[in-house]
Amino acid sequence: MTEFWEENFIEKQEMWGFEPSYSAVLTKDFFINKAIKNILIPGIGYGRNAQVFKNSGIDVTGIEVSKTAIEMAKKHYGSSMNIYHGSVSDMPFDNTQYDGIFCYALIHLLDSKDREKLVQDCYHQLSEGGYMVFTVISKEAPTYGKGTRIGQDRYELHQGAKIYFYDKESIHREFDKVGLFEITEISENQPFYLIKCQKASVSAQ
Repeated sequence: MTEFWEENFIEKQEMWGFEPSYSAVLTKDFFINKAIKNILIPGIGYGRNAQVFKNSGIDVTGIEVSKTAIEMAKKHYGSSMNIYHGSVSDMPFDNTQYDGIFCYALIHLLDSKDREKLVQDCYHQLSEGGYMVFTVISKEAPTYGKGTRIGQDRYELHQGAKIYFYDKESIHREFDKVGLFEITEISENQPFYLIKCQKASVSAQ
């Protein structure tokens, strides 16, 4: 996975442009409404989805597996964001409890074991009452069923791109235990689900 993304960022550079994803804009509005002050973005890339939060006064920390992407983020956005270099599979990188976590189009690239670990690691780094938002690809995507089947609802579309496609049943299976409270269908370049979870406060448990 590290080599795959490093090669992609070296070859394609700012492959998604600089406009934030629709999911990031929706999540920014949601976080502002909830008075979120600091967030973690696993798989921050070169920062295109991070700046919309920074511009709204939210402190951003990122995790990114590609050194090239981190260098690009620093070039475009300066050193205002702390970005840890490494795989999300190696979380946590700090002991901070974050008010919010935004994970865009990342978890569906992992196998079942790493998906479960990422969800749990993010949940553990949420402050009480904090929110985490995941964007995942839907089985309604035209790429579902394409390529080589490597597992239940998981396909390798081309070398290195292994994707798990979600439906509401699998979302409930993976997120119910971490405070899932909303699933929204959205459309970007593919049909996605926007998944929202909240960590209960001790007094509410």
